[in-house]
Amino acid sequence: MKNVKLLIIVFIAILFASSCKQHQEARRPISQASGSFMKRSVERNKKLITGEEGQIDSIIKSNPKIKYLASKKGYWYTYEIENKLDTLTPKKGDVAFFDYEIKDLKGNVIYSELELRPQTYLVDKQNIMMGLRDGIKLMHKNEKVNFLFPSHMGFGYHGDNKKIGPNQPLLCSVTLHNFIAEEAFKKEVQLKNKDTLTK
Repeated sequence: MKNVKLLIIVFIAILFASSCKQHQEARRPISQASGSFMKRSVERNKKLITGEEGQIDSIIKSNPKIKYLASKKGYWYTYEIENKLDTLTPKKGDVAFFDYEIKDLKGNVIYSELELRPQTYLVDKQNIMMGLRDGIKLMHKNEKVNFLFPSHMGFGYHGDNKKIGPNQPLLCSVTLHNFIAEEAFKKEVQLKNKDTLTK
């Protein structure tokens, strides 16, 4: 009899505990992104982009002899050396060989070409600066192009944690030496490796 009473008490206690759990309110996240916070963030970004575009616009206007073209992605570029004979440009799956230099908008060198060379880039399959990723695909072999990148096309609000600060627009001078299909590049690498092994 005592065992039956004990079982009934335990059973009632379990029912009571489970019903209490069902009525508890779900916990809310500690921090909630409110609509007003998002609106403020969007406004800040708009002001930032407008300010950077203003700086770039003043550079373009201060050099009326240099013809800058506006890209669809929100940066500007001009040809220092143009190749009008070739029609092909790098596409996804090509390997591009290029050199480049990074300056601030006042023309001060941040990273020299010597520091950054040589560059071998698997087009659209490697992670590089967004502006370069797009800009290289506009270029023909043996062209040199100067790009004016707002920070969102450069290193964004983080910078590169070295020499490039947060929200820093950049001037990049890029020379595209050549580009070949990925398969052809792999064959070249294999041949070079065989040659070094046989020597």
